[in-house]
Amino acid sequence: MFKKKPTASEVDGVQYRRAKTWQIICYACNALVGMSVYSLIGMASYSASIGYGITTAAVGIILTCTRILDGITDPLLAFVYDRVNTKFGKLRVLLVAGYLIEAVALYAMFTGFSSKGMGLVAFTLLYVVYVIGYTTTNMTAQTIPAIMTNDPRQRPTLGVWTTAFNYLVPMVMSMVLNVVLLPKCGGTYNQAFLTAACNITLIVAAIGTLLVCLGVSAFDKPENFVGTKKAEPLKMADIVEVLKHNKPLQCYIASNASDKLAQQVGSQAIINTILGGIIIGNIGLGTILTVISMVPSIFFAAFGAKYVGKHGSKKGIVNFTCISMVITAVMVVFFLVIDPKQIGVMGSPAMIIYVILSLLQNGSNMCITTSNTSYMADAIDFELDRSGRYIPAVVSGTYSLVDKLITSFAAVIATGAVALLGYTATMPQPTDPCTPAIFWMGMVLKFGLPIIGWIITLIAMRSCPLTKEEMVNVQKRIAEKKAAAQSEFYKEQLQ
Repeated sequence: MFKKKPTASEVDGVQYRRAKTWQIICYACNALVGMSVYSLIGMASYSASIGYGITTAAVGIILTCTRILDGITDPLLAFVYDRVNTKFGKLRVLLVAGYLIEAVALYAMFTGFSSKGMGLVAFTLLYVVYVIGYTTTNMTAQTIPAIMTNDPRQRPTLGVWTTAFNYLVPMVMSMVLNVVLLPKCGGTYNQAFLTAACNITLIVAAIGTLLVCLGVSAFDKPENFVGTKKAEPLKMADIVEVLKHNKPLQCYIASNASDKLAQQVGSQAIINTILGGIIIGNIGLGTILTVISMVPSIFFAAFGAKYVGKHGSKKGIVNFTCISMVITAVMVVFFLVIDPKQIGVMGSPAMIIYVILSLLQNGSNMCITTSNTSYMADAIDFELDRSGRYIPAVVSGTYSLVDKLITSFAAVIATGAVALLGYTATMPQPTDPCTPAIFWMGMVLKFGLPIIGWIITLIAMRSCPLTKEEMVNVQKRIAEKKAAAQSEFYKEQLQ
């Protein structure tokens, strides 16, 4: 007789809350907002150069300074987040408001004011407005997983869907923009291309915002935002206190910020142009190969979720990081021993090997992302257990502040690197010849920086206390404290 597998609640002795599958999928559609805009904003350097006549060096400085501003606004949003309580909820109001601010800024930046004789000041102001909208949307979305579920088995599953969408959306956007749209606009990044890309992005992001609002509607209620102690107005000191005493958050900041810096440098449009257009020599096919290697690797995320559900978020991050380091090192050796131009030849052995290595690399990276999604929700619950306050926006905002201060240098690293190659007044184009300097710069920025980031991750996670067993204890303590607080409340009402 088949025996039903016990639930996590039955095994751990904790009454976990769970979300429905369709709600998780709708939440994961936040990638239609974040990753579509991410694909567009990666071309901000082209917009600045083409539409506003700003030099390469100045673009790097602007993007770096606005990224730092982005980090500063993240914890400040926690004060807004704490005070928004309407009949339409907290989460949905902030998500819609953030999208509208983003949409206005991006449309003006890439279309409305671009190539209209505006200069550096106009571009910078529009980018600042975009940052405010992005912060509102992104920070709100980061708090949702911890609100939807605290089941240790379901949290990684939520990570699977978000990981899948976070990889699929930029892949599809890359195909649409580089394979379909770019050739129709003459094969170069020009104003017509930027305008069309912006319009497509804003439509996709609008659809994503509506779906996320639908998915979180059942959880967007005041009772889901209370802690185990009496709520008090947030103060700036709370942010410092969280950063000082939340050890798992400290480890996560060191780990994820270093990884994201490498990821954001490598995902800049100019770096992808160097790898796919110049080193491989076929940006259209290079984009297609990336998609071919990415789609199957999404199934790795499901394996990663199962592993994290069984062994915990910390162990998932550490083990999949080690695997990613090895695969990336093999990828570098592969580029060194072959003629990279052969990758751009359809059906060649080099192309097949490249797809296989990319598949493995993307798969292990997806497992890391799945682990990170679960880990952040755990860190929020750790803070609730530690301080008695449910302040997800403060935890995620504190992380984002430090994270963005570090990753703010992504644009300046990318633009500074290509400036060293001689691109001081123009940007790399797919038709440019490949020199040894360009090849090595591409290898360092695309593969070398991630390896350095993963080394930092392994060092940081050595001192992290948030094991699988400890998280069960955290949830038990939270349940006990909430029960005690509720009992005390009833006693006060009877008196």
